Amino acid sequence: MKRTISLAAFALTVAAAFLCGAGASAFDEFNVWPGLAPGEKEDATKPTYEYWKPEKKTSDSLMIVCPGGAYNGLAYGHEGGVIAQYFNSKGITAVVLKYRVPRREGLPKHMAAWQDAQRCVRVCRSRAKEWGIDPNKIGILGFSAGGHLTLMIATTSQTNAYDPIDEIDKLPCNVNYAVPVYPAYVLRDGVDGYNTENGNGSPMVDDFAFDEKTPPMCLIHGDSDRVSPMGSVAVYSKLRKMNIPAEMHIYAKIEHGFGGNPKDDHVGDWLNRVYAWMGVVGF
Repeated sequence: MKRTISLAAFALTVAAAFLCGAGASAFDEFNVWPGLAPGEKEDATKPTYEYWKPEKKTSDSLMIVCPGGAYNGLAYGHEGGVIAQYFNSKGITAVVLKYRVPRREGLPKHMAAWQDAQRCVRVCRSRAKEWGIDPNKIGILGFSAGGHLTLMIATTSQTNAYDPIDEIDKLPCNVNYAVPVYPAYVLRDGVDGYNTENGNGSPMVDDFAFDEKTPPMCLIHGDSDRVSPMGSVAVYSKLRKMNIPAEMHIYAKIEHGFGGNPKDDHVGDWLNRVYAWMGVVGF
């Protein structure tokens, strides 16, 4: 299924630096699973992924984008297609994952999304030749709950979130670089919401394994975020102890949810910082 989004629709809400230029950007949308997703009894909420191909491809990397939304919805408007457009403007292929929401009753809040994300990584890897990307240059970037999902994918790729269903599931689901943006639910004092103690001194949740496939990361956060930036600090500290290359940007006086709708040139430059970091670490 091919869809088209006019850039003019973003003109009032997106900084000029994020726009890809005149005209329109098109994407193809596909189902994540060949049939029903794990645990589902109907296909009313099939997860999908959008494939965004740059007009002038200059990189063999791929960025998977995961919008936030507290695992209850998807903040696609400022954390989805507009982010894919930015990477397309840099010649980088992008995929936007529309994982299952809301949370599934009786399961951990992230389980359905984690299954969808693992499958999406494998599907993207299976299409590497077709898309002209390097299967060892797949990254993931996510916001808030999508930032937690990004950490799940980056740190637990050696743990299968679902039982294999086909040949695609024989492929690895690790990513090669990761960008958690104001990730939520990282610390125990904010396990399912805002941090009650501002994250100060709180240990990390047990969700993350930080296994041998955990990749380099670039962490982005606001210092005034009620989803405490100390979660990003804790992840950065863990990566440092593991000798995994990491970069972190914490923006003063910035709250939660800036995504692709920055308020000024200060935090509005965050995607350029991510792009520069990708070059430094070889992606």
